[in-house]
Amino acid sequence: MPSLVFADREGNITDFPDLTMAGMANRQYRQPNLDELIPLPDGSEIFVLPGRLPVGCDSKTGEPFLLDDNPFEPGNAIQAVAAFMAPAHTALLTSAYQTKDASSPTLPLFAYCAVGWYDGKFWVTGFRSDNDVRQDRNQYSQNTVVKKTKKMLDTHLDNRLIQHLGKCCLTYGCPAARNYFLGRWEAPIPTSPHCNARCVGCISLQPSGCCPSTQERLQFVPSPKEISQLAVAHLESAPRPIVSFGQGCEGEPLLQADTIEHAITRIRKQTTRGTINLNSNSSLPDSVAKLAKAGLDSLRVSLNSVQPHYYERYYRPKNYSFDDVKQSIREMKKAGKFVSLNYFILPGVTDSEPEFDALVDLCSSLKVDLIQLRNLNMDPEWYLNVLEFDENAKPIGVLNWYKKLQKQLPKLQFGYYNPFLG
Repeated sequence: MPSLVFADREGNITDFPDLTMAGMANRQYRQPNLDELIPLPDGSEIFVLPGRLPVGCDSKTGEPFLLDDNPFEPGNAIQAVAAFMAPAHTALLTSAYQTKDASSPTLPLFAYCAVGWYDGKFWVTGFRSDNDVRQDRNQYSQNTVVKKTKKMLDTHLDNRLIQHLGKCCLTYGCPAARNYFLGRWEAPIPTSPHCNARCVGCISLQPSGCCPSTQERLQFVPSPKEISQLAVAHLESAPRPIVSFGQGCEGEPLLQADTIEHAITRIRKQTTRGTINLNSNSSLPDSVAKLAKAGLDSLRVSLNSVQPHYYERYYRPKNYSFDDVKQSIREMKKAGKFVSLNYFILPGVTDSEPEFDALVDLCSSLKVDLIQLRNLNMDPEWYLNVLEFDENAKPIGVLNWYKKLQKQLPKLQFGYYNPFLG
């Protein structure tokens, strides 16, 4: 079993072999099982968690143990540590820690996976949930990315959408924007500066005084011409091409349904190649039906929970309900199109029994095609408080949850990315 890791006041990370690593689910600590551990994936990052003390496990009994002082330099402050796993990996336990007090800062909008140290390397509680390499770090050279991005930007000075994606690529390191400028796989098409939800963990817009958003939101609505100029060239030339409306740097794309409809029509007049996808909160079923008729191939529905009360506490929808989300799925399936769930995973919440039962019911009744197993990017304690989640709810374990889903819904697909439907 990997040992506990912690950081000193300056952020230097070391391991403490007297304690094994622990993980956390719904504020409950436990030692990971060996089948829940993998080496830290290439392209992952290690985070220090300010205001949080590390929790490990007694190496003999497995009981949780709070480490509240530096064992090597008594009296010096220490901090908990977490891993932010590379794309295509899903967390099984979050980092085990105890928050010091109410003055501890809210953690930024990332995912916080449990991490330990063994045999000269970091280990995390997770698994690879998609074998697609489209965002793997070994698939690109940053020098090439910069060179091709700048060339494309110079070539399309009059296209605001391409210029916006240039900033996403070079400033924020957006993997989707990077692949667009490299001319391959899935390309993003942000369209909407506005939203009809107020997601607590929105990564593009946060209220002042809260944790900062991780990227800047789009400030304009691109024209159908600007969209089709980007999309057609990508669909015609890229391998396994996908273009996706609805990105982290925008609001809700369905609020620009007329623009997207005209853009899809322009695109399909010029090429039948590739997949046109929409990532959405799926709040406007009539607009979804209109886009499906225009040529939208797939819909990815963002969900933190399929229990309406937990859904509404996170999304805080404006003028729509969870019933509208389900109706949007029905509209896509009625049109014979593909539907996936962009399902935010947080150990202890996702794998609670009521959530599992509700998910099985939704997927079976609405004929969902795929679940994308995405880690929730949010301070776990903040999220649990927002949901008013039952602190006594016992998780079944994300791996058990995953295996039970496969058994009960044998036709349901699982992954991490939007699939090419070629």
